[in-house]
Amino acid sequence: MMQAASFRKKLFYWFAQTSRPMPWHGQGAYAVWLSEIILQQTRFEQGLPYYLRFIENFPTVNDLANAPSEKVMQLWQGLGYYSRARNLHKSAQTIRDQFGGEFPNTYEDILSLTGIGPYSAAAISSFAFGLPHAVVDGNVYRVLSRIFGIEAAIDSTQGKKEFQRLADELLDQKRPGDFNQAIMNFGATHCTPQQPKCADCPFQKECQAFLTNRIQDLPFKEKKIKLKNRYFHFFLMESKDSILIQQRTGKDIWEGLFTLPLWEGNADEGISKHEWSEFCAKQGWKDAKYSLELVAEEKQLLSHQKLKMRFYKVKVPALFVEEYGVAKERLEEYGYPKAIAAFLKIKKAQ
Repeated sequence: MMQAASFRKKLFYWFAQTSRPMPWHGQGAYAVWLSEIILQQTRFEQGLPYYLRFIENFPTVNDLANAPSEKVMQLWQGLGYYSRARNLHKSAQTIRDQFGGEFPNTYEDILSLTGIGPYSAAAISSFAFGLPHAVVDGNVYRVLSRIFGIEAAIDSTQGKKEFQRLADELLDQKRPGDFNQAIMNFGATHCTPQQPKCADCPFQKECQAFLTNRIQDLPFKEKKIKLKNRYFHFFLMESKDSILIQQRTGKDIWEGLFTLPLWEGNADEGISKHEWSEFCAKQGWKDAKYSLELVAEEKQLLSHQKLKMRFYKVKVPALFVEEYGVAKERLEEYGYPKAIAAFLKIKKAQ
């Protein structure tokens, strides 16, 4: 097996040639934390504008803690995985209320924040405070499994322990932040899932996946994600000046965001007159008649769900919409799922 010292030397040499300054470097723990949460499951190019907007609107953790939840969700619009935004806001309030507005500086306290797992706690504590905690994310799994030929499943308890143990052994105790950033960057830009740059890889002579032609086989996953099909019916109810939108509540996708009125069906078929009447009754609507015009259909793939969405235009009296709806000129004040924002042509918060 390749020695830890040799691994670190090659990794740091690669990092020195390729690294670029990030806007949150040297800006304190709050900026590091914000960048980590935004960039989880998000490409750097996509996440950077969101980071800059959040910092502009909420320069300190207390600014974020004191912000209305609607404003936080509005700025997050388009990033997906909206529970991250809710957890971000809740953790900011925890830092304000329990830590006096000062970002906690120990691994254990950081780990105690809502939405922070071992990976995020290790990243933040090493980047912001130089604490020796090794990160293990998807990029690190891929790098370690390929170079060291590890076949343990990355989604198994035993596999996670094995990868964490190896990452801890390789970690540079004097430069933990640089090491973590280097190995994550290497996985994100060089040892990529598809078409890794093996011809120009500093680990080519030692990489077990390259030497045994198993690049596409590693890392290994034990479980396959089973997608759940869901059928959403959205209703466009508008007058000249107003439109009806509703906030999502409950523990489900898009919690806290706004959508058009939504009815979820059980099969891939349209909504019947009887179902529409039941839906209106539950909403407390008396004047919404069954006059639906299908105007659009969209599909969206989430991590564990496959959504088929139908959009209907509903003919209702203008007074009905003005009673229950919001002014169209205020639509951009709210946060929406990507599909709804696109349908309504709502611009992202600037």
